[in-house]
Amino acid sequence: MSEFMQEFLVAPDPDDPRLTEAVTGIDHEGQERSTRVVVERPLTIYLNSQEIVTAMTVGDHANWLAVGFLANQNMLRPDDEITGIDIDDELEAVIVRTARKTDYEHRLERRVRTSGCAVGTVFADVMDSFEAADLPADPLYTSWIYTLSAKIARRPSLYLAAGAIHGCVLCEGDRPILYLEDVGRHNAVDMIAGYMRLNDVSPLGKLFFTTGRLTSEMVIKTVQMGVPILISRSGFTASGVSLARQAGLTLVGRAKGKRFIALSGTERLVFDASPDVASGDAA
Repeated sequence: MSEFMQEFLVAPDPDDPRLTEAVTGIDHEGQERSTRVVVERPLTIYLNSQEIVTAMTVGDHANWLAVGFLANQNMLRPDDEITGIDIDDELEAVIVRTARKTDYEHRLERRVRTSGCAVGTVFADVMDSFEAADLPADPLYTSWIYTLSAKIARRPSLYLAAGAIHGCVLCEGDRPILYLEDVGRHNAVDMIAGYMRLNDVSPLGKLFFTTGRLTSEMVIKTVQMGVPILISRSGFTASGVSLARQAGLTLVGRAKGKRFIALSGTERLVFDASPDVASGDAA
């Protein structure tokens, strides 16, 4: 097995028949051609007896997605005891149950739709805890950016198999740990948040790598989880940069091959490698 495949504790399975289906069309030469497309389906998230949100998702790891979404919206407190998670495939719903009685009716009236694919959602009072965030001063070695770019680009994924999907990777140094994909990058980061919550994974010493844009929602969720560094192959939005600077989050974008640009938290950068060591992205 290649060294690039050994480090992922969780990674995409492009051969999972639930996640893609074959569709036939006509290619640029007028020839009939079959291609794989990503399957998306609605998933309604409940907290105890209350319906919270319906997300469009590939439906992979619904338990992690639900727990991560609720935690990132401050609906699950750090000390909440999760007593059960029920997934109903027929009703396309997941129910997270807690020992604490919950009632968030007033918060459901303050939703903010974001630019996330498949329509992201942030509840307005999440900003209360965002503004109080205190991120650790972990360094970011430039060699890590080059190494992670190569490892993630070469890992078999739904993106390489079918496209139309985003990935988020939780990393420790130059080691990728959790790689999850969904039609919306906000779903992918929520799944990672849910895995971390259910498996007691600390954000200390961690960083995020994403294939999607660095938007305000991605910045908010990363800060909510206590991760101090966010890297992307893609570009930035002005609101994403502004919020990252407000929170002290290191924001690195356009990380492809030898190039990257950091627009926030640049004091964490340690230039320990020449760009010449970068091997570039997979074809």
